[in-house]
Amino acid sequence: MQLVAASRIEIQVIVDNVLDMLSSAPRFVLREAQQLRHQGMKRTSGGALCCASHGLSLLVTAHGPAGPRSLLFDGGPVDMAMERNATRLGVDFAAIEAVVLSHGHWDHAGGLPQALAMMRAANGGRATPLYLHPGMFRERGMRQPDGGVLPMDFIPAPGEWAAMGATPIVTAEPQLALDGLFYVSGEIPRVTPYERGLPGQVGRDAEDAAWQADELLMDERFLAVRLAGQGLIIFSACSHAGVVNVLHAARAAFPEEAIFAVMGGFHLSGENEKIIPETVRDIGGFDLPLVIPAHCTGWRAVNALERALGERVVPAAVGKLFTLE
Repeated sequence: MQLVAASRIEIQVIVDNVLDMLSSAPRFVLREAQQLRHQGMKRTSGGALCCASHGLSLLVTAHGPAGPRSLLFDGGPVDMAMERNATRLGVDFAAIEAVVLSHGHWDHAGGLPQALAMMRAANGGRATPLYLHPGMFRERGMRQPDGGVLPMDFIPAPGEWAAMGATPIVTAEPQLALDGLFYVSGEIPRVTPYERGLPGQVGRDAEDAAWQADELLMDERFLAVRLAGQGLIIFSACSHAGVVNVLHAARAAFPEEAIFAVMGGFHLSGENEKIIPETVRDIGGFDLPLVIPAHCTGWRAVNALERALGERVVPAAVGKLFTLE
């Protein structure tokens, strides 16, 4: 597939695990306080600020030959975080023309119903294409130390998404969206020996069925855009496939393109802290000019990446706006 190049790409962080209004940032990043002032904040207060929440939602706008096109990549965990943050950041929901749910986990899907409602209210009721993988609808849970299972919230079925104002596109195949400016990957091949998914996850297809191991999360996909003169920007919301596997898959899909940046949750926290050394080493091998860790990456991995890659690492946070050109 041929990705159309964008002259500028803007990435608005709507939901993330952390707030950080004070740390220095490069010139291409506006922090939350700067964003809120642009939206009319006259006095700082708790009620004026955004909130952090365990999850991720990114609004990606690519400026192509026919003008800007905007896609929402995940919706965070809950309606409250989506509504509060997007409203304060001035998100133009009428301009959002497509949505991608990266994989079947509540911390990426829970805020999407609210986002779809805000899109309908802003765009006159127009349905929005929603890219879904057919494997994301089974019930999932996490195996507990006592052998039991703590279930996760369900992912709405395609018909339920349609009732919320989406046009579900349910496929495991790669897709191009919005004038060819966005690439939604197919399933991500697992090629590294150390990236093994989400340890302890189980799944089942019916309430009375036995729980089965479901650590690989084959429904996870990445998003890619192409920045003219720079290369690909890869978005990996949770990297259960392994962020190095994601980068290998992106390189295989676009062998003639340089990879300029990777952004998202790299899932190097919890049980996956043990693979931080191999992951940091192999990310370094891609020689990326920009690495933007977010969400589930974890502070130990962010620190390890910064020690290895220096100023090429620019962590995400709620309210940050990245403008790349």
